[in-house]
Amino acid sequence: MSSKILIIGACGQIGTELTTKLREIHGVTNVIASDINTRNLDLVNSGPFEIIDAKNYNAIKDCCLQNNVKTVYLMAALLSATGEKYPMEAWDLNMNSLFHVLNLAKQKTIDKIFWPSSIAVFGPTTPSENTPQHTICEPTTVYGITKQVGERWCEYYHNKYDVDVRSIRYPGIISYKAMPGGGTTDYAVEIYHEAIKTGKYESFLSENTSLPMMFMEDAIKATTKIMEAPAENLTIRSAYNLSAISFTPKEIFESIKAKMPEFSMSYKPDFRQAIADSWPSSIDDSVARKDWNWQHDYNLKEMTSEMLKQLRKKYNS
Repeated sequence: MSSKILIIGACGQIGTELTTKLREIHGVTNVIASDINTRNLDLVNSGPFEIIDAKNYNAIKDCCLQNNVKTVYLMAALLSATGEKYPMEAWDLNMNSLFHVLNLAKQKTIDKIFWPSSIAVFGPTTPSENTPQHTICEPTTVYGITKQVGERWCEYYHNKYDVDVRSIRYPGIISYKAMPGGGTTDYAVEIYHEAIKTGKYESFLSENTSLPMMFMEDAIKATTKIMEAPAENLTIRSAYNLSAISFTPKEIFESIKAKMPEFSMSYKPDFRQAIADSWPSSIDDSVARKDWNWQHDYNLKEMTSEMLKQLRKKYNS
C-alpha cells in the first residue's frame, strides 16, 4: 500500500484549500481529509474523508495505521477571537491535538508533520516593524499562548526524538472559497463579501491598524513548499516567520473602492482591536526565503482583483 497523507481539520478555512492542492499534487486517493463533522459537503464528497476528533489520540492513530498514513497536516484549532471566548477549549484542542501527532511521530507511526503556528505568538513587547525570526514572544491571547508553547514542543520533539515537524507562522489569510473561522484578521475576508453583497462594511478594527496578511494561494504555496524542502535545509524547527503583504482596513477599503466607487466603510472597533494591537504590523521572513526559497506572488491590488472577480461569480452579481 502506498503511503498516504492525512489532513486533520480539513473543513477549515486553510484545510479546505490545502486538501484540494495536495490532491492535485499527490492524487485524490492518497490524501485523506478529516474533521469533527461533515459540514463542508463539497470537501467531504471530493475524496476520502473520515470523521476524526483531533483530541482523540486513538482515532488519529487508527486512521494512520489502517491507511498507511506517513504525513499528517494538523490544521484543527480554535483561533484567536474564538479562543478568547472559550479559553479552556482552545487550550485542550490546540495543545492535545499537537501532542497526539508528535507522539505518533516519536513512535515512528508517521514520518512527517505539518503544524501551523501564527503571528499570534507575538505580543505588545515584540518589535512591531519587520519582526525578526528570533525575538520576544509574549502573547496576550489564549490562541497565541498555545501557538508559542506548541512551537517549543515542536522544536523539543525534533531535537530530542528526531521528529520531522515543520511549521510556519501564518499571517492573516484571505480566501474567497471558505469563510473565516473566528480570527482577528477575519475583517479582511468579510469586507470583500460585504462589498459584493451590500456595498458597505463596518470594520471591527480601526482604519489604520496594519497587520501582516496573505492571499490563500500564497499560504497554500508556502505550506506545500516547506513540506517539500530537504530536511537538511531547514534551520528552524519551531516555526518560520512568513510574510507577503501588510495593509490597514483603510488601504483594503481604498483598493476595493478603486474598482467599486460606490463602496462605503465605517469603523466600530471591538474586543479584537486589542488583539490586533498586540501583533506586529510587518514581518521579516528572510530566513524562510533563504532556507526554502519562499517568495509570495500576490500584492494587495492583485488580491483585490481576484477576490472581487471570484465573489461576483459566487453571488452571481
